[in-house]
Amino acid sequence: MVKRPTDRTTGRRTTGRRTTGRRTTGRRATGPGLRWKLTASIALVGALIALVLSLVVHNATRSSMLDNSRDVQDERLQFAQRIYDTTARVPFGAKIDDPRLPEPLQEAARAGKRATYLQPAPDGGAPFVWAASPLDDDGDGKGDGKVLSLRTRFVDRYAVLSDLDRTLLIGSFSVVLGGCALGVLFAGRLSRRLRKAADAAGAVAGGATDVRVSDAIGKRVRDETDELARAIDGMADALQGRLEAERRVTADIAHELRTPVTGLLTAAELLPPGRPTELVRDRAQALRQLVEDILEVARLDGFAERADLQEIALSSFVARRVRSAAPEARVRTVDDAVVVTDPRRLERILTNLLGNAARHGRPPVEVTVDGRMIRVRDNGPGFPAELLAEGPSRFRTGNRDRAGRGHGLGLTIAAGQARVLGAELTLRNGGPEESGTAGPRDVPPDAQGEGEGG
Repeated sequence: MVKRPTDRTTGRRTTGRRTTGRRTTGRRATGPGLRWKLTASIALVGALIALVLSLVVHNATRSSMLDNSRDVQDERLQFAQRIYDTTARVPFGAKIDDPRLPEPLQEAARAGKRATYLQPAPDGGAPFVWAASPLDDDGDGKGDGKVLSLRTRFVDRYAVLSDLDRTLLIGSFSVVLGGCALGVLFAGRLSRRLRKAADAAGAVAGGATDVRVSDAIGKRVRDETDELARAIDGMADALQGRLEAERRVTADIAHELRTPVTGLLTAAELLPPGRPTELVRDRAQALRQLVEDILEVARLDGFAERADLQEIALSSFVARRVRSAAPEARVRTVDDAVVVTDPRRLERILTNLLGNAARHGRPPVEVTVDGRMIRVRDNGPGFPAELLAEGPSRFRTGNRDRAGRGHGLGLTIAAGQARVLGAELTLRNGGPEESGTAGPRDVPPDAQGEGEGG
């Protein structure tokens, strides 16, 4: 069965943002943003409104134009009929018994009525406007069967209608473009405010206790975004208050336990030599170390720790600390560097990682110095998936039955100390092809340097 090497990498962070041990995903939505959705909605509504209004105007104008054409044609027919009655001459291109006369006009003439009719043109353009009236040559009022008709095509009027359609089309496009521009402008402002709120909320989730959403989005505009910001800020304040209360309780309990545990350890030293005495001393020392670790975690959770920076030669520093903490581990230098860091905190990180490799990993353990980065590898079975997904957490180890050694504070303290140095603790499992080496625990100790993730 192939074991996966364990990788623990601490990479340099340059943002300076306070972070917890949890990993957060800051991926933005890959689909269209709110700005473009609102812009598309405004454009669609604007296009529908412009289309409906254009159709209404077009139809109303066309209907009015056709009615006016029929009225004009009827007046011209009446005038032509008066001229014919007085002079027996047919003016204005009128005809008597025109064979092209439509059937509806023939029926109206037979009924003794004057009527108008619209005949569609074959080319689909302006229709032919007909006006017809029965003639009464003998003056008996009964008509003599003849029909006077007038046929005209008002092309000029339909040219005006075409110009109106073009104007409506240009106007509609202008409305849609104007709506898109306004949508981009106003929806863009809303989208920017929401993105700022999301970034600020992500920073708060990452542990930036001094970040507030209301300050990030600004207070010049009063809208629902402000209500969202106030709600998130209120929730963040409440959670921060609870976390601070838990931290104080933890620190107070650990501080109160320090004195009796120290007394217990002192009393254990007075016991007579023997195996039982050794067991009591060992457990008392372990209890004391647990209390000290809890106090350290409480201080780190308070974000009040500050690094005491000094200039050190990294390779020699690591070699000395590894010989002291894990003499069996191998030290390899790829690229030495002189860095500015806090030696005490760096030593604490390195000691905890080596201790974790000794307890949960398998030999050989290798420590590699590569520039401003330190990589610690062991040949253990690998980190649990939950630890890789969520990061180190106090009192959580890789043993689900909690029967293993350790309390889950080592990596938590290492991550907290790395944060104080401006570094990031990265944990990963190597592939089967890397069997025989442990996963890197890379620590870039220079607070001003660049780091890598293994």
